[in-house]
Order: sequence, then C-alpha cells, then structure tokens
Amino acid sequence: MSAALDNAASVRRRRIVVLLPLAVFLGLAALFYFRLFAGDISQIPSALIGHPVPEHDFPPMPGLTRDGAPVPGIARADFMGAVTLVNVWASWCAPCRKEAPLLMRLAHDKRIRIVGINYKDQPENALKFIGRYGNPFAAAGLDDSGRAAMDWGVYGVPETFLVGRDGRIAYKLIGEIDADNLETTLKPQIEKALAAPAQ
Repeated sequence: MSAALDNAASVRRRRIVVLLPLAVFLGLAALFYFRLFAGDISQIPSALIGHPVPEHDFPPMPGLTRDGAPVPGIARADFMGAVTLVNVWASWCAPCRKEAPLLMRLAHDKRIRIVGINYKDQPENALKFIGRYGNPFAAAGLDDSGRAAMDWGVYGVPETFLVGRDGRIAYKLIGEIDADNLETTLKPQIEKALAAPAQ
C-alpha cells in the first residue's frame, strides 16, 4: 500500500515537472500576444513620468543648421523653463518619415520647443533625412550607440516625450505621431503642460 502511494506521488511530481514549464511558456506567450495584438503599445506607461530628464547631454549633429545658424546639441539644463517635445528618430525609420510633416507643423507653435535625439544613425544619413523632410528641431543630438536613449526608457523609434517647464517628463508616446493621436492625445498633453505652473 505504501509503495503504491509513493508510486502515485512520484507520478504526480513528474507530471508537475513536465507541465510547469509548459504552463509558464503559455502564460508568457499570452502576455506577449496581449502586448502585441490586443493592447495599444503607445499606452505602455513609462517609469520616468514625473521624474527629471536623465542626466545626459547629447552632442550636436555636425553640419545641421536651422535658419542659417548651427543647431546646438541637447543639454539637460536647457529643459528648465520651457515645455519641450523630445522626438527620438532615425533616418532608417519608416514611421519617422510619416510623422515628419506633423513635427514640422508642431514646430510652428512657438510656445513649445522641439528637440530631436538621432538614434543609432549615421550623421550623413540623418542630414539627408532632414534635408528631405525639414528640420523642426531647435536642438538635436546624436546617440549613435543608443545607450543614452536607454536612460530615457526608449524601446525603439519613433518615440516622443513631453517635458514640462520643471524639467520633468510629463508624457511619453510610443510609436509615430499620426493625425489622430496628435489631436486626441499629444496636443491635449501639450496644453496641460503649458497650463502647469512653473516650479
């Protein structure tokens, strides 16, 4: 009787050992499926919301000008006192091409400052991209390795951050800016940041 019970318990343990990895795999597969297909990836929250921008300066893009003057790099201190839209982009990014006209339109709003982080790109390709699609950036910096963008919590390109006058990240949009999210999400977030008192 005791041997039969031990044998039955041993069989149950073996089943658990075999089924446990399968259950973990199915759980992870369901989570990935939900994130990729069922949820809106642009709504993934950022752990940096409400925190100061990362302590990292970006060197300027060589040869980049705007209105005849060289465009400076991105310095952390420059975020204080201005509502800033930070766009992470690359010349090899197809969605970046699609959102470029909307960034140019946003650049006409003198209440905000638009800066660009050129991500894992070749400077000459980035300059060609801007030559073709226009330069909305008051400041633009290079991140050829992608390490600095990791400090911002960048998943990929394009991504856009809204930084308040207090130098804290107020909002993050994952994916391209399109006509819909520009009007329904990004512009209201910009207005909210502009209405917030400077600290």
